[in-house]
Amino acid sequence: MISYQFLLDVQLRPDKAPDFSAFPFCLPAVRHLGKLEFDPAVTFIVGENGSGKSTLLEALAVALGFNAEGGSRNFNFGTRQSHSCLHEYLRVGRGVRKPQDGYFLRAESYFNVATEIERLDEGPGGPLVIDSYGGRSLHEQSHGESFMALLEKRFGGKGLYILDEPEAALSPQRQLAALKRIDQLVQAGSQLVIATHSPILMAYPEASIYVCTPNGIVQRAYEDTEHYQVMQDFMANPRGTLKRLLS
Repeated sequence: MISYQFLLDVQLRPDKAPDFSAFPFCLPAVRHLGKLEFDPAVTFIVGENGSGKSTLLEALAVALGFNAEGGSRNFNFGTRQSHSCLHEYLRVGRGVRKPQDGYFLRAESYFNVATEIERLDEGPGGPLVIDSYGGRSLHEQSHGESFMALLEKRFGGKGLYILDEPEAALSPQRQLAALKRIDQLVQAGSQLVIATHSPILMAYPEASIYVCTPNGIVQRAYEDTEHYQVMQDFMANPRGTLKRLLS
C-alpha cells in the first residue's frame, strides 16, 4: 500500500558498521535503534537529559538535508561544527509525496538562525527573509515570542517540521498556543517530529510517543510516560511532594 506521508521511518544502515563503544553509537537510543516508524501527523521523541533524543533528531534533520544548527534547507551557515556523524549511518524511509515546506528548529541554536537571517537581509536584492517570520527582527523579540513567530508566521501547510525542544522558551500558556498551532499545521497536511520534555505538548491527541530508555527506544501511551506521571503526582499534591523531596 502506498503511503502519502512524507517521512516513514528511520534505522541504522545495514551496510555500515559503527563503533558502538564510541559516541554517539554508545547511546542506547542509537545502539538499539531498530526501525523507528513515524506517525503521519505528530511523533514525539522523549527521554531523560543525555538519553540521545536530541542527537537522534539532529542526525535525522541533517540526513534530510537541513542545516545542523537549524533553519530551512536553504540555510548553510555554521558557527561551530558540533553535530555528530550519526546522519551518515541513518537510512531514512520517505513516502511518495514531497513536502512543500520544511524546517529544523533547534532551540539551543535558534539565536544563530536569527543572526543569519539578519546577515542575509543585509545583502542586495530579493525579498527580505524576515518577512516570512512576520517582518520583525527575531533579536528584537523575547525568545518565546520569536519561537511563536516561527510557528505562526514561517510554518505553512504541507510541510515537514523537525523541532528540538520547542517548549524551551515558552510559558505554559504559550505551550498551549503552540499545541493549537501544531494542530493547525497537521490539519493543513503537515507532519512533525518533536523532541520534548513538555507534558503539555505530548498531550496532542493520537500522537506517537517514543521514549529513549537505557534499553533503547520504546513506544508508550501518554499516560504511561514518566513526564505525565511526575507532573500529575506533583500537581495533585505539590506540598506533599516537596515535603518528601526536601526532607
